Amino acid sequence: MKISGRTIKQRLYGLRKLPSDLKRARYFRGHGVHSPYVYSIVRQVFMVSHLVSDEHSLYEALLSRGVGRKRATQLQNLACHCHYERVGIDCAVEEFSEYDMVIATVDIPLEQLPAMAHEAHQQQMTLCVMSPSLNRERDKMCRSLVEEHPSTSVDNRGYLLLFNNHLPKQIFKL
Repeated sequence: MKISGRTIKQRLYGLRKLPSDLKRARYFRGHGVHSPYVYSIVRQVFMVSHLVSDEHSLYEALLSRGVGRKRATQLQNLACHCHYERVGIDCAVEEFSEYDMVIATVDIPLEQLPAMAHEAHQQQMTLCVMSPSLNRERDKMCRSLVEEHPSTSVDNRGYLLLFNNHLPKQIFKL
């Protein structure tokens, strides 16, 4: 059955994001970001749609692993903004001391994420978990990581950033 050029199935397809949108509704257009650290990341990383430096190695590595252009651009800009010189993708926990930031894509088993978060905290580095709300299990695991994380965490739907900096516990859902 067609209604104004679109089938009912096509109209209902837009509702697939409804649980995610409702879950985040309380954060939408709320009081804003009150942390100068996170505010600068939002303004200079998340809201910039182009690469800000001539360094594109992380961007290209993320694209080759199936990460979308927007997220790859944001993470490349984050690395420049935070002055991360060494960024690893899907690294073993034993290799964390070699990096400033580690990105865990969806290829990393969920069981490894708590150990990665713990080691990132021990090494005082940033952990980025891609697609934190991909499925129910991953969403639950990422929520528990945020609860246990002692410093700043930023979830912008595409990835979860666990910063291990000098700042007190702060949780941002954008």
